[in-house]
Amino acid sequence: MDLELAEGALVADSVSETPCLFLSGLHRAERAIAERLARIADGAPPWPVIDAAKAINWVEGRAGITLAGRQKEAIELALKSKALVITGGPGVGKTTIVNSFLKILAAKGVKMLLCAPTGRAAKRMTEATGIEAKTIHRLLEVDPANGGFKRNENNALDCDLLVVDEASMVDVMLMQALTTATPDRAALLVVGDIDQLPSVGPGQVLADIIGSGAIPVVRLTEVFRQAAESKIIQAAHGINAGRMPDLAAPSGDSDFYFVQADEPEDAVRKIVELAKTRIPRRFNLDPIRDVQVLCPMNRGGGGARALNAELQKALNPAGPKKVERFGWTYAPGDKVMQIENDYDKEVYNGDVGYVSDVDPDLGEMTIDFDGKPVAYAFGELDVIVPAYAATIHKSQGSEYPAVIIPVMTQHFPMLQRNLLYTGVTRGKRLVVLVGQKRAVAIAVKNASGRRRWSKLREWLALAATAPAVVSVAGNA
Repeated sequence: MDLELAEGALVADSVSETPCLFLSGLHRAERAIAERLARIADGAPPWPVIDAAKAINWVEGRAGITLAGRQKEAIELALKSKALVITGGPGVGKTTIVNSFLKILAAKGVKMLLCAPTGRAAKRMTEATGIEAKTIHRLLEVDPANGGFKRNENNALDCDLLVVDEASMVDVMLMQALTTATPDRAALLVVGDIDQLPSVGPGQVLADIIGSGAIPVVRLTEVFRQAAESKIIQAAHGINAGRMPDLAAPSGDSDFYFVQADEPEDAVRKIVELAKTRIPRRFNLDPIRDVQVLCPMNRGGGGARALNAELQKALNPAGPKKVERFGWTYAPGDKVMQIENDYDKEVYNGDVGYVSDVDPDLGEMTIDFDGKPVAYAFGELDVIVPAYAATIHKSQGSEYPAVIIPVMTQHFPMLQRNLLYTGVTRGKRLVVLVGQKRAVAIAVKNASGRRRWSKLREWLALAATAPAVVSVAGNA
């Protein structure tokens, strides 16, 4: 350790007076984020002063909506802030606020760039706003030669406003790259759900920004009446507050169900039956494209790996045109996921596609990622796995028409409130929990998770020029 400190690989510092050792790259990155955010947040927005009352009346008429009082307050705050965070769970109106804000600025000719951490999240953002959103990697223009980005402090992004969605997924290194490439003059809007799982990579960037008091924050807590009718949204907010969801059989139609399964083998059998037959028949959904199984972990009888094998066998049994590599068999129609960033192919960790062709003569498999065919040599298939089932961690930033979540006591190491909350909030039309009520109770009760040691919050508080956080709670 002394050698690593002497050579600069490690840095000795403290977090809240607790002595810590940092990897030097992460230590530098957190300091850089704090410095850049303080600089971006300083000063007036790059657009002329806008009369908020007139602008809000205009956007209500244009969109044919009536905004709630709290929504109007949030938009007014966004119009006068150089940097702002909007956070809240499902059904609280984040999208309405963001859309209204963007419509107002678009009418003023403000140049905007929108981004999200994953392809699916960027696609959802594009659909919600009507403005093209890119993945952060695409926005920053990955340089395949070195894995870095062509956009940086010397080649900054060309925008007046940068909007980052699903910010809970953004780790320290990616946020450093993004803030470094954001010009000083630009405004920054960060949108995300602080109660979801933190990023797969290091840090807890969104939580640290919100907790630092360095940037104004719009906190949305109350659910709109229409959204509150959804049992999915009721369950999600209940879980987030530490309350057990209602697992009783609903008296009529519902979008949230619990199916009892006491043993992993029983759970697997019921999940396959739900995905193959019951859900597609009842809800008129495609079993492969519309139904997603999300697991707390990869291993075990109710884990993603075992479920992928069973679901693949049930939903897309391989015909003569197939390839066997790295422990899996693939055939046309299979749902698959990329598990590493590939800058040459422009396919990134977590991207889901469908096998469109297997060509033994060429030794090549073609996968369709959102309409873009990508060829893989058979020897490259170690970065592909079946995606009928995936971990909840891998599902962040995505939404699916129907979600099935196994919740078993054998998943005990991963049964955490934010994990279950993240899984439930992935479902748009239907969520089915399969397993034991005791396992659900363990997850709901366990709010601890693993502590992440980060100094970003402290550095942000020190670097901030804004006097305090501004919070807008209540209705969306």
